[in-house]
Amino acid sequence: MIEKRAAQRYRVFKGGKLTFEDGGIACTVRNMSEGGAAIDLEVSVILPKSLTLSIARDNFVRDCREVWRSDRRIGLAFVQ
Repeated sequence: MIEKRAAQRYRVFKGGKLTFEDGGIACTVRNMSEGGAAIDLEVSVILPKSLTLSIARDNFVRDCREVWRSDRRIGLAFVQ
């Protein structure tokens, strides 16, 4: 299998939060790279185009957008 990612991803298991204009939802961050992250949600929800991913314990905050979805796992790309 050929790896298509531009940056190496790192497995993590961290609690995070997606926030958006109308509210927010808790998530579990499963892997991260310089350009994005994969997260798991407790329930499948429709997300808006503009999101912010935050990981409180790491003081990490990035604007992002959804780029793929597989049930409750979602791939996010960080917006520059």
